[in-house]
Amino acid sequence: MSWTADEMMTVAAARALRGDTRCFVGIGLPSTAANLARRTHAPDLVLVYESGTIGAKPDRLPLSIGDGVLAATADAVVGVPEMFNYWLQPGRIGVGFLGAAQIDRHGNINTTVIGPDYADPRVRLPGAGGAPEIAASCGEVIVIVRQSTRTFVDRVDFVTSVGHGDGPGDRARLGLRGRGPVLVITDLGVLEPDPDDRELTLTRLHPGVTAEQAVAATGWKLRVADTVTTTEAPSEPELTALRALTGAKEHP
Repeated sequence: MSWTADEMMTVAAARALRGDTRCFVGIGLPSTAANLARRTHAPDLVLVYESGTIGAKPDRLPLSIGDGVLAATADAVVGVPEMFNYWLQPGRIGVGFLGAAQIDRHGNINTTVIGPDYADPRVRLPGAGGAPEIAASCGEVIVIVRQSTRTFVDRVDFVTSVGHGDGPGDRARLGLRGRGPVLVITDLGVLEPDPDDRELTLTRLHPGVTAEQAVAATGWKLRVADTVTTTEAPSEPELTALRALTGAKEHP
């Protein structure tokens, strides 16, 4: 294939974003995919970053939410309290785009600690940032993450950002505004919550990937949909735009 698994994942995630939508973007894989979407099929996509930039149009990938290129190219820059209190919490952001260190069968995300003991973890991660509020209040959430048994676990070590809790009704019980995770896009395929019990289900595979590979890369017994579709391969314009963003060379 003329692309890598990461490139396929990023292109698939970019395609999930629609134009003229406010998207709250996390740094890393989400930012790459969101910027790719804006450079290709969704030029009207409004990129919103936690630092207070609205409508950012960076000419390169930002290094962090504090990267000056975000403020320099934004339609507006607001204070962080306004970003959360006015824009995010009342539901004015359509899509939240997040990554994860761990994710479980109901789409709950951990970016806080690895290990059962919060006070003495095996790994202390960067932390929550704005992710809990993004997961709670955006109209819907898309997660982009590489799939492995280390990341896709039966139960996260710490719930940083609530997905669908323990199943149906949990988001409403907790008073969370948004729909929660609607897509989990990985380097192997795409998972979607079952409409009845909200358990993540494999609904799409990327070219060359088998359902057996996806099941083996999951820390619980992954449910596979009756009909699993295949992701359309990346187009040449998509790959060209992505590689221009990341500085990657053509895959041999």
